[in-house]
Amino acid sequence: MMRTMRASAKWIMGIVALAFVGWLVFDVGMDIGGRGGSTTFGSAIARVNGEDVDVQTFYGRVRYASDQQRQAGTPILTMDEQRDLEDQVLEAIVQELVLVHEYERRGIAVSDNEIREAALSQPLPELTELPEFQTEGQFDMSKYQRYLRAQQDLNFMLYIESRYREEIPRLKLYERLTSDVYVPETRLWRVYRDQNDSVAADLITIFPQAAIRDDQIDVTDEDLSQYFDEHQDDYTRPARVHLSYIRVSRVPDAADSAAALTRADSVRAELRGGADFTELAARESADSASRQNGGDLGEVTLGSHVSEFADAAMALRPGQISDPVLTDFGYHIIRLESKTRDGYHASHILIPIELQGEHLRAVEVRGDSLDLYAAEQTDPAVLDEVAADIGVSVNTAEPLEEGLRLRIGRSLIPDVGIWAFEALEGETSHVIETADPYYVFRLDRLEDEGVPPLDDVRVAVTQAVQSEKKWVQAEQLAAEVHRGLQSGTSFEQAARDHDLRVVSLPLFTRLVPNPALMDAPTVVGAAFGLALNQASGPLKSEQAIYFIKPTQRVVADTTGFAERLEALRNELLIGARQARVQFILQSLRANATVEDLRKELALQQRAQQDQMPQGPLGF
Repeated sequence: MMRTMRASAKWIMGIVALAFVGWLVFDVGMDIGGRGGSTTFGSAIARVNGEDVDVQTFYGRVRYASDQQRQAGTPILTMDEQRDLEDQVLEAIVQELVLVHEYERRGIAVSDNEIREAALSQPLPELTELPEFQTEGQFDMSKYQRYLRAQQDLNFMLYIESRYREEIPRLKLYERLTSDVYVPETRLWRVYRDQNDSVAADLITIFPQAAIRDDQIDVTDEDLSQYFDEHQDDYTRPARVHLSYIRVSRVPDAADSAAALTRADSVRAELRGGADFTELAARESADSASRQNGGDLGEVTLGSHVSEFADAAMALRPGQISDPVLTDFGYHIIRLESKTRDGYHASHILIPIELQGEHLRAVEVRGDSLDLYAAEQTDPAVLDEVAADIGVSVNTAEPLEEGLRLRIGRSLIPDVGIWAFEALEGETSHVIETADPYYVFRLDRLEDEGVPPLDDVRVAVTQAVQSEKKWVQAEQLAAEVHRGLQSGTSFEQAARDHDLRVVSLPLFTRLVPNPALMDAPTVVGAAFGLALNQASGPLKSEQAIYFIKPTQRVVADTTGFAERLEALRNELLIGARQARVQFILQSLRANATVEDLRKELALQQRAQQDQMPQGPLGF
């Protein structure tokens, strides 16, 4: 059918790997930014600190990454997945250029002698696993060095050189960034105390949103206008689109289900007549994984399969074959091989419930109508006309913000979030296939990024004003509790006086506080700073207002600290070095000037295509 035709190293040293983890996503050995790479396209896809990333290099790396995903069994299938991959590749290139610029700023380079010495003394991790360099299952340095000295393969030597030319500067940068990192003993003692000092405490918590009822808050139009005027930056939203769509459902109906059951009964009859189960499974089963093994599912633990299947299998005797069993996957014919109290070994033949006969033809006709008449049109009226012709309604989607993916019901719809922000108003999309329906969307309106009118965000502004007023009343309530504590009222009585409750927290440390205090570091600090049975004043976090009273304290001992000193020093040094490197690399990335020119290039390309003369057939 026309619709179907259209749609179709690691690092040198482990410590460096830890330090740079998460930074360079791709490492494909290709030039960037015009540094020796081909620039035949002559256009920049992006610009990093003023340096161009050329189109050919970028898309070459996208193809490489796409090939890697396909070989890994996760091919790129949708525009959304393609955009995500392109974003990852561009970010990797940006990070590489940021590093290259930092090497230049610091005068970091690598000599031929350094490469030779590193190649001979520090083999790349991927080479140590090769059988050619193994002796009795272990890497043999002498074999590796002999091979390297005798090597005549130019491609291999170029690969070795390029890898070390990338890795050695990274190692040098790591050493420069971390050479002065030192952890004094006073800090080690403080960390040890944070790990081992513990305290138990009583806690009063006032959550403003729960403690103050909605009917206790009065929100006027004047309140809303004033708050909105003062917080407009909070309501700035990205560009968004308004979409209409038509859909053609592909859900099987009762006739399809009956046809599948008839087929399953026919297969069961063949088995009763003596047909070989394995051969029938290989011929008939829709379960591609087990079909290759004659339907064998292997040993199955109870709970691994849907209950309808498991119950039917456990009801059989070994060697017995079931009648058709219905699950969400279709009809199963099950043969039990063996069973235990905790599971079973079974084989099955799966007959799926699929569109068939007249229903299938009707859906395909509708799908082809979408593709022929509604998809990729510039006249907005076409969508309504096609909907009327095929007997479906035109629906309105929720407004979609740029960068998000469209959700209809429980389903995320692929590609729409990419197409809509590149289309012109009134245009329709290509046919978008999902697990159930075919969709065609129309771009009705594009709203630019900015602050919407108050009426568009009235609910959110009302909630914000209400929350702000609840905090004011909660603070007044906390002040009353505090006055009671200052006047000598007990902690428990002060809580009861205001319909609050006291929660007793068992021993916790500074580093692992009680879950009730996970988002309240000030309260944790107060618990360790107050004297036993001394109540704090009101302490605020983003979520609540607290009063805390320590009731028990266990202090870290110096003997345990002496035993842990060296191990703790090494742990903190590694952590401090990693933190230093990550902070500097993240700062370099954050301060980099990055211009993403992909949208501009796409618009230029579209404009050029629109200006091209069309042939006699319209293309």
